[in-house]
Amino acid sequence: MRKYIFGIIATVMLLCGSRAHAQYNREYFFWVGQRCMMNNDYQEAIRTLNTLLRFDENAYEGYFLRGIAKYNLDDLIGAEADFSTAIRKNPVYTQAYTYRAVTRSRLGNYDDALQDFREAIELRPDLPGPYYSRGVTRLLNQQFELAIEDFDKFIRQENKVADAFICRGLSYLHLKDTTRAYENFDTAIRTNRENPNGYNRRGSLHMQQKHFKEAEADFDKAISCDSTYLLSYFNRALVYSDTNRPMLALADFDKVIRLDSTNSLTYFNRAMLRTQIGDYNRALEDYDKVALYSPNNVLVYYNRASVYAQLGEIEKAVADYTSAIDLYPDFANAYIYRGQLRQLLRDPKGARQDQEIARKKIAEYRSRLSDSTYSIYADTTQRFDRLLSFDSKFSGSTFDRIAGHNGGQEEMRLLPLFKFTLMQPDTAIVVERYRLQRVEDFKRRLDNEYLALSWRESNIAPDSLVLLDRRYAEELRTDEKSWTLLFERGITQSLIKQYTNSVNTYSAAIEQNPSNPFLYLNRSTTRAEMIDFISSIDNSYQRITIDSDPANRLNNHSKRTYSYDEAVADLNKAAKLYPDFAYVYYNRANLLALSGSLPEAYDDYTKAIALNPAFAEAYYNRGIVQIFMKDTRKGCLDISKAGELGIPEAYEVLKRYAHTEN
Repeated sequence: MRKYIFGIIATVMLLCGSRAHAQYNREYFFWVGQRCMMNNDYQEAIRTLNTLLRFDENAYEGYFLRGIAKYNLDDLIGAEADFSTAIRKNPVYTQAYTYRAVTRSRLGNYDDALQDFREAIELRPDLPGPYYSRGVTRLLNQQFELAIEDFDKFIRQENKVADAFICRGLSYLHLKDTTRAYENFDTAIRTNRENPNGYNRRGSLHMQQKHFKEAEADFDKAISCDSTYLLSYFNRALVYSDTNRPMLALADFDKVIRLDSTNSLTYFNRAMLRTQIGDYNRALEDYDKVALYSPNNVLVYYNRASVYAQLGEIEKAVADYTSAIDLYPDFANAYIYRGQLRQLLRDPKGARQDQEIARKKIAEYRSRLSDSTYSIYADTTQRFDRLLSFDSKFSGSTFDRIAGHNGGQEEMRLLPLFKFTLMQPDTAIVVERYRLQRVEDFKRRLDNEYLALSWRESNIAPDSLVLLDRRYAEELRTDEKSWTLLFERGITQSLIKQYTNSVNTYSAAIEQNPSNPFLYLNRSTTRAEMIDFISSIDNSYQRITIDSDPANRLNNHSKRTYSYDEAVADLNKAAKLYPDFAYVYYNRANLLALSGSLPEAYDDYTKAIALNPAFAEAYYNRGIVQIFMKDTRKGCLDISKAGELGIPEAYEVLKRYAHTEN
């Protein structure tokens, strides 16, 4: 479906160019935005179209184009909003209905998507594109007969599109009509012999029917069409494994990982295969990767435990079985094997307890065999060493049901705290959208070319910062009452991680100038960083590398908490001294979020946005907080706005969340 999004750009270029009455600037911005999109520079296209829409808020084509740009950045919520605006501005805009439908389909909102397709087809029944896209939506919505009808209508007008035959073949396959599925896959291949997807689909059907020779030939051909298409290597690896050629299978899994170094499913399969051939140490390396990328995956701990047991590392095996049980308390197998290992560790009481729990779990499972909602993973006869197909993680089968994914929240991070810091003047991040005279006066008062208000890490070398700190120390010997010098030295001490000294230096500056809000802002940030540093070395679960900002601990599952009360108190004081300073509320919101006060954090981000409607970082972090509060749709809208305002990290989050919003 996605390929049709790109085709519309050229059409819109012609449509937009035909409006001779438009002002010169308007056409210029359209042209620049279109060029950026043709060059796949979607973020720059959004910035250009933002300018256009500020000048002409009724330019429905501008909203439409921006929607396409957001779609291609996986900002599906933002794309839907822009397509909706285009429709409000022009209720007979067929293409906007079509692409809002495509977007809603990707969001899983099939009912509204089908309604949009109905509108588009009623407006222009002669266009083939909406039939194809509606067919895909119906296929996803498991309306297979209706999907076939739509693909038939599309193919009658466009019989050279291989993907249409592939999708119709998949519809027949879901209806258990493998003969017609084969026919459609064959036609797709004849239509476009360079499209690897046709060979992959036919090869997968061959593999499903255990026609391994034919499947291997199809996957070979798919690889010859596109040597970077990882699905072909993955599927061929499964064929090699099923035909007892483990070394060839491992070689193909290696290629998949070279193409996608974070593919958990491939690491998982390679680990199982390495275990089967006795390569236990390298299997452990692969399971470690799966644990890194999918830390809530029960099977990685369960399977890794058996490898540790094979290597005689019984304590580690017990720890992994315990992790599996913690994630899935009904996992009878894990109790059985942990009980056996506890017996080896001379813990007969623990062993008996595990065996008793396992027996109860098995009995409960057998009593509920007729209940399809009861998990299969209490069944001790279930095998967990079979290789999993690539579709497993998407179709709700073994890998996905037991993996316990939480949507990637463990990878989410708030953007850090704002503070006055030192950066090279040619690369310092300047807050152009929110210039405050009081901040500018403060910077002029200090007269330091390196001073910048930013959340970014300083780009000045550590050695240079140490030398600069020494220089400030020398100057303070002759002018110990200078609050400006004290403030600057507090910055350098914080940057070289002398947090206690930095807090004391800021305190001395505050004694000299107690009415300056910026001194409290920086002391607050340093206090927060000091807490983060202490927590990072005080807890064994923390990563070895230490983040300088406490915002990166939002997902930390420590049972011990650390108080940001002093840091928050400094921000409260700054807010009283300068109530219109948006960064105070932003920073306080970050600390409240880290303390678990998410509704209060949301309120402070909202205050920051009210003061600075273009506060991209506040939109981003408010979106993160809303996702944690289970309001994913509103969270994605905020993150979409952050991306629109120039935060590139927004699109990485939207890739994980916008697809699963419904």
